[in-house]
Amino acid sequence: MPHRTVGSTIHLSGQLPFKDGELLGQGVVGRDVELETAQELARHAALNALAAAAQAVGDLDRVRIVQMLVFVASTPDFGQQSNVANAASELFIEVLGENGRHARTAIGVAGLPLNTPVEIQVVCTAV
Repeated sequence: MPHRTVGSTIHLSGQLPFKDGELLGQGVVGRDVELETAQELARHAALNALAAAAQAVGDLDRVRIVQMLVFVASTPDFGQQSNVANAASELFIEVLGENGRHARTAIGVAGLPLNTPVEIQVVCTAV
């Protein structure tokens, strides 16, 4: 399911950095993928999350981001997962203003679907 609504809370399925049906990157951050590339991929995943949220609530102007969980496929010594996540957080604020401010967790993982470097999960509400 692309999303699940419980009361006024909308849980979005994990979003990958797809553009026009094409996965924009593969590999592990800190080995195959540079920080700047991972940040761009996080922005694309965040754009996809915004599109899913708008579909869930009916209009992007009604979206308020509550929480974001950012998974970064990274080497054990990478340690900059929060810097990857910053790119997605900043995009939400650029697009939604105060409704884009959110709580956030960024974690490193051994691998992600389709060998993508970044996956974003979002919880939002309709305003």
